[in-house]
Amino acid sequence: MSLAKIISNTGCTAAVVALLAGCTIGPDFERPDVAPSAGFTREPLPASTVAVDGGPVQNFRVDDGISAQWWTLFQSPQLNALIDHALANNPTLQSAEASLRQAQALLAAQRSILFPAIDGQVNAARQQSYANFGSGSAVTIPPFTITSASLQLSYAIDLWGTSRRALETTRAQAEQAQFQLEAAHLTLTSNIVIAAVQQAALRAQFEATRTILDAQEQQLGVLRRQLELGGIAEADVLTQQTGVAQTRAQLPPIERALAQTGNQLLALAGRFPNDPLISQFDLAELRLPENLPVSLPSQLVVQRPDIRAAEAYMHAANAQIGVATGLMLPQISINANYGRSASSFETLISGGGSTVWGLAAGLTQPIFHGGELRNRRRAAIAAFDAAAAQYRGTVLGAFQNVADVLQALQIDASAVQAQLDAERAAAENLTIAQNRFQSGATSFLTLLDAQRTYQQTRIALVQAQSARYTDTAALFIALGGGWWNREAPPQQAQIENAQTVAAVQAGAK
Repeated sequence: MSLAKIISNTGCTAAVVALLAGCTIGPDFERPDVAPSAGFTREPLPASTVAVDGGPVQNFRVDDGISAQWWTLFQSPQLNALIDHALANNPTLQSAEASLRQAQALLAAQRSILFPAIDGQVNAARQQSYANFGSGSAVTIPPFTITSASLQLSYAIDLWGTSRRALETTRAQAEQAQFQLEAAHLTLTSNIVIAAVQQAALRAQFEATRTILDAQEQQLGVLRRQLELGGIAEADVLTQQTGVAQTRAQLPPIERALAQTGNQLLALAGRFPNDPLISQFDLAELRLPENLPVSLPSQLVVQRPDIRAAEAYMHAANAQIGVATGLMLPQISINANYGRSASSFETLISGGGSTVWGLAAGLTQPIFHGGELRNRRRAAIAAFDAAAAQYRGTVLGAFQNVADVLQALQIDASAVQAQLDAERAAAENLTIAQNRFQSGATSFLTLLDAQRTYQQTRIALVQAQSARYTDTAALFIALGGGWWNREAPPQQAQIENAQTVAAVQAGAK
C-alpha cells in the first residue's frame, strides 16, 4: 500500500500534516449501536407474575433502577454479612483488583510516550594516544582524563498519531480490566446468593424427607402391631420396610450436597473448609423482592460488565489498526544533548572546562521489510473483526440471558402455585388413605402409593420455591447488578473515565 493511499484512507493529507504537524491515523472507534428492533420478549411483558398462595406477586418495573446491593432485597442479615465478608476476602476478586491496578499503572506509564525523554549522564574516561608527525617517529602523548556531564533529550514526533493510538490501546485495556473487576464482583455476589438459596432448598428437602421418614416409620410400627394381631400379611410389613429404607436412602445424597454447598460458601468467602460455617440459610428467612426492575434494551449494553469489557477489547483492537498503519509511514526523531567536559571531576563541578552540545534530527522510512508491516496491519484488522464478532456474540448472549430469566420468573410463579395445589391434594389424599387403611376400607398398596405421591409433591414444592428465588437473583445479575449505582465503590473499582458512569446514568433516565 502506498504512502498516499494510507494517508488518504485515514483522513490525513499532506497539507494538514504540514499545517498541524500531525494527525491520528487509523479508524476512530465508535460504540456499536443496538438494533432498534432488539428486545427481550416477543409478546408484551406482563405487569406482574401470577398470584401465589402465601407468596408475593412480583411486579415487573420497566426502566426501574437497580440497587448496587441488590442482594439486600432478600432481607437476610446473614446473607448480607456473608457477602460483605466475601467482598473483603475472596482471592478471585482480589486478583481482579490487582489486575486493575496493574492496568492503570501501565496506562500511567504509557502516557510518557507523548513527552520527550530526558536523561542525565556523567562519563569519565582515561585515554592515551600516539601521534606521528611525519618524521618517522611516534610521539607519545601523556595519559589524560576527560570527564563530562550532560543532559540528553530524545523525542519521537508523533506525526501520524501512532503514539496516541498506542496510548488509546492501553487506555482501552485498562477500561477492560475495570469491567472485568465489575464482572468478578457480580459473579462473586451472584454465586453466593445462588449457593445460599441452594443450601436453604437442600435443608428444606432434608427436613421434608425427614418428616416423611418419621411418618413412614410410625406407619411401619402400626403395621408391625397389626401383623402381631394377625390383621395383615407379612408382605405388607416388608413393603413398608422397603419404602422406609428407600426414603432413608435419600438423606445421604442431600447431606452430601449440603456439605459441598457449605464448603462452596466458605471458599467464596475466602475461608478453608475446616473453618466454622459462616451461616445456615433457610428459605423461610429469605424474602422475595416484590418489585423487579427491567431495563430497556438500549440500556443493557452499557450496564452489563461483560458487554462493556468486550467493547473495551474491541476498542483496543481498533486502536491497534492505527498503530500498525503508523509503523508503515515515515518516523521523525529529534535528539539533543547539552553539557560540559573537563580534564577532572573537580574542574567540572567548579564550572571549568568546555561546553559541548549537539542537535540531530532523523527520518526513517520503511522501504523493505519482506511484507512484515503490511501483514501486521492485516492481522490487526482481522483481530478487530474477531473482537467485533465477539462483542456481538456477548450482546446476543446477554439479551438471551435476560429473556430466559423473564420467562422463567413468569413460569416459576405458576409452577409454585401448581405444586402448592398438588402438595395440598396429596396431603389430603394421604390422610384419607391412612384413615381408610386403619379401618380396613382400603388396601396397603393404596396407602403406599399415597405416601409416595405426598413425598414427591413435598420435594417438588421445595424445588419450585427455590427456583423462584434463584431466578429472581438471576434477573438482577442478567441486568448488570447495578454497579453504576454504588455510592462508595472500592478504590480499586473506581472508573477512571467518568463518562463510563455518566453514560449508564444517562441511559437510565
